[in-house]
Amino acid sequence: MAGVSLRFVLDPDLTPRLRDEIVDLWADVSNAGGAVGFVPPVTAADVRVIADPTFAGIADGPDRLLVGYTGDRLAAMLIFADNRFPLKAHWCVLKRVMVHPDAQGTGCGAALMAEATRLGREFGHEALHVTVRDGLGLDKFYGRLGYREIGRLPGALRVAPDDDRDEILMWLDLTQAD
Repeated sequence: MAGVSLRFVLDPDLTPRLRDEIVDLWADVSNAGGAVGFVPPVTAADVRVIADPTFAGIADGPDRLLVGYTGDRLAAMLIFADNRFPLKAHWCVLKRVMVHPDAQGTGCGAALMAEATRLGREFGHEALHVTVRDGLGLDKFYGRLGYREIGRLPGALRVAPDDDRDEILMWLDLTQAD
């Protein structure tokens, strides 16, 4: 799938079909070792416990969903999560950043993040924030995209007994030229 391009849709209608596709993507990413709130093995039922309140934040606002398709297949997604606090309204958290395992390594992740950057500026945000699990090289991926590490929560993520990982805080200043 090298060189795959994505067709992006912002704020799609959260139909039952799209909800199921997101849950399936989330489970596939998790089971491939992706750091999106779970460790493998995970089932769709496990994911749905977190997905349903996430969908409510999108459907009822104020969060926004960005999805990326290869053809008719959901291949990537992320959520612009509102800070729900007026003193933080000038920046946004990106959550549940996912690319299907079959599409990883094809540029889809970079394309998804480029679209998030474009939209973040369009929304009037001055910065984007994302947290990543240490030990997976995600900080290097985001670093190549212009994000910088602004802090760590040591051992904040327990992925298994005796396997605690740092949560790395990454920041992209949108007021700077590319």
